[in-house]
Amino acid sequence: MKIILALCLVALFSNSAPADQAEWNQVPEILQRIVAPQFPARDFVITNFGAVAGGNADCTDAIRRAIEACNIAGGGRVVVPAGEFLTGAIHLQSGVNLHLEANAVLKFSTDPQAYLPAVFTRFEGTELYNYSPLIYAIDQTNIAVTGDGTLDGQADASNWLAWKKGADRARLVKMAADNVPVSQRQFGAGNNLRPDFIEFNHCRNILIEGVHIRRSPMWELHPLLCTNVTVRGVDVYSHGANNDGCDPECCRDVLIEKCLFDTGDDCIAIKSGRNADGRRLGVPSVNLIIRDCTMRDGHAGVAIGSEISGGCSNVFVENCEMSSPSLVCALRLKSNAVRGGVLQNIFMRNVNVGLVQDSVLQINFLYEEGAAGDFKPVAKNVVMENITVAHTPRVLNVRGFPAAEISGVRIYNSTFKQVQKQDVVQDADVKLANCTLEPAK
Repeated sequence: MKIILALCLVALFSNSAPADQAEWNQVPEILQRIVAPQFPARDFVITNFGAVAGGNADCTDAIRRAIEACNIAGGGRVVVPAGEFLTGAIHLQSGVNLHLEANAVLKFSTDPQAYLPAVFTRFEGTELYNYSPLIYAIDQTNIAVTGDGTLDGQADASNWLAWKKGADRARLVKMAADNVPVSQRQFGAGNNLRPDFIEFNHCRNILIEGVHIRRSPMWELHPLLCTNVTVRGVDVYSHGANNDGCDPECCRDVLIEKCLFDTGDDCIAIKSGRNADGRRLGVPSVNLIIRDCTMRDGHAGVAIGSEISGGCSNVFVENCEMSSPSLVCALRLKSNAVRGGVLQNIFMRNVNVGLVQDSVLQINFLYEEGAAGDFKPVAKNVVMENITVAHTPRVLNVRGFPAAEISGVRIYNSTFKQVQKQDVVQDADVKLANCTLEPAK
């Protein structure tokens, strides 16, 4: 009880100034640049190209033919009608909106051969050639996945998820550390690195809207090195290992809104490359707006890292609902002295948190390799305002080390209830102002 009372005094009598609204004034300008692509009023129904409903016939070639015809015609919708359709990898082309009608289900094969030949991609922030993501595009413009249908990756412990503990991940990380050329990082057949569900790589003008995503092998939505991305009204429910909901990586001008995330890892996790690969490319994630979303199960509602070596700036999170006994924290920043990265200008406001498992704000710079490295991780200007929390064991779990920087972390005008534990603040500048902390009875 003494610990909780001490925290209350700090919250009530801090002299920190109120948050500067000028930072949020950037949001309208960013939103002006985020414009969802438009598509001609032309439909290419996959059953007209040989696809057969029922969930048993392989429709991969029929879907490929429909996409090619749509692209050649100058764009439009490739329509998946009601029914179950089995497919392997789907590769989108410019001008194509893959549209799932109500009661349409694309069921993705669990045979790894259906995702070969290997494609240029990343696995947890490291470049390589690997199994194709289930839906993939590279160097395309004006692409979309929309509709009220379901994308079912069919992943479970009998197929993709059984690969979680393979040795190939460590081998890939070592190859990158040894500066092995990407062209020689050939994985895929005979290796056990899982593909992402949807990955758009080096693309512009992206829309992912309305679809229901289930049972992913790995990360669910992975825009990579993309500009002008809209993710809207997507329902993600997938509880496999590393089943992050949405992972914008090295992206600029991203809007994620009105989505529901119930996941086996972070609901939203912003990335920018891992270790030497992230620094070699040096492309940060910049200008991301997350609003009106619901986060349930997951490691964090919004995370930044841990593959964040390229840095991240200008993240705006507002008007979200977060609550679950399996949601570890609301906001999470994670890196270490091997990954490094500058994480700055991170803003969260008007968020209602029902229940979290550990803390409201978690910053962990002792993640995995911890302080044993040469690259200084930095977090600065992290501001949370008007956060209402019904039940949290503690408010802060912030772990730095002397050679790192965690500065300018502020929480304003917020209420935290059912607090049970002492905050952890290690080698960090963190202050609360005009906050109320209520101990658990």
